[in-house]
Amino acid sequence: MFKSFFFNKKWLLWSWGGGLLLIFSLLIQVSITVKINEWYKGFYDLLQNATKSNISEFWDKIYTFCYLAFPYVILATFTGFFTRVYSLRWREAITFDYIPLWKNSVENVEGASQRIQEDTSRFAKIVESLGLQVIRGIMTLIAFIPILWGLSSGIQIEFLKQFPGSLVWVSLFVSLGGLIISWFVGIKLPGLEYNNQRVEASFRKELVYGEDDRLKYAKPDTVFELFSGIKFNYHRLFYNYGYFDIWVNLYDQFMVIVPYLVMAPSLFSGLITLGVIVQVSNAFQRVHNSFSLFIHQWTTITELRSIHKRLGEFEIAIGYKKN
Repeated sequence: MFKSFFFNKKWLLWSWGGGLLLIFSLLIQVSITVKINEWYKGFYDLLQNATKSNISEFWDKIYTFCYLAFPYVILATFTGFFTRVYSLRWREAITFDYIPLWKNSVENVEGASQRIQEDTSRFAKIVESLGLQVIRGIMTLIAFIPILWGLSSGIQIEFLKQFPGSLVWVSLFVSLGGLIISWFVGIKLPGLEYNNQRVEASFRKELVYGEDDRLKYAKPDTVFELFSGIKFNYHRLFYNYGYFDIWVNLYDQFMVIVPYLVMAPSLFSGLITLGVIVQVSNAFQRVHNSFSLFIHQWTTITELRSIHKRLGEFEIAIGYKKN
C-alpha cells in the first residue's frame, strides 16, 4: 500500500515531491489563518467603538481582510485539486503493483476485483485526505497554541487561574475526554464496516457472474439471500452510527459555547473587549478542532481501518509481502 508509491523510483517525484508541495501549501494557509485571527481583534474592537471611529477605518479593515482571504481561497482550491490528482497517482501505483502478482497467484481471493478496483481507490483518497488534515492540525497547534496561551493571561478561570495557559488546558482536556468517549461509543464500527464490505463483495460477485451466465447465476433466491445479509449488516451499522452521531452532535454543540462560558466573567468585569472575545473564540476553536481531529474523523478512520485490513489480507494472499 505504501511501498508501491513511496519506495518505487517511478513514483518518487510524485510521492515525495508532491507531498512536500502539499505540506508547503498547508503551511502558507495556516500562516494566513494566524493573520486573520489577529485581524479579528482590531475589527471587532472597531465595531464595539463604532461611534468613536471613522468609517474609513472600517473600509481599511475590510481591505485587509480581502488581502488575506482571497489568496487563501486560491491556495485552498489548488490544494484540493492537487490532492485529488495525488491520490489518483497513488491508486495507480498500488493497482499496477497488485495486478501482476494477483494474475500469477494460485490463491482464490474473495472479492479480488473489488479490492483492486475500489479498495485501492478509497484507501489512497482517505489516507491522503486524512494525512493532510493531521499535518494541518499539527501546524495549527504549533501556530495557535502560543496565541491562545498568551490570550489566556487576560482570562480569569477560577479553577485554573493558578495555571498559566488556562485556555490551552481547557481545550486539551475537553478534547481528550471527547476522544475517550468516542472510542467507547464507536468501538463496534470497524468490525461492522469490515463485514459490510464482505457482504457487498459477495453480492457484487454474484451479479458480475450473472452478466455472463444469467441461467446459472443471479437467481432470485440467491440474490434475495445475499441482499438480506446486506440489509441485516447495514441496519446494525446504521444503529451504531446513530449512537455515534448523537454523541458527536451533542459534543459539537457544547463546544460552541465553551469559550464563551470561560470568558464570560472577564467580559462582564471589563477585563477584555469584544475583539479579544472573538479572537480568543477563533483561536480556541482552531486549537480544539486540531486536538479533536480524530473525533470528527472517526467514521472515516473506521472505514480506513476496514479497508486496510482487506488490502492487508489481499497482499498476503497474492504474496506481495514477500516481494
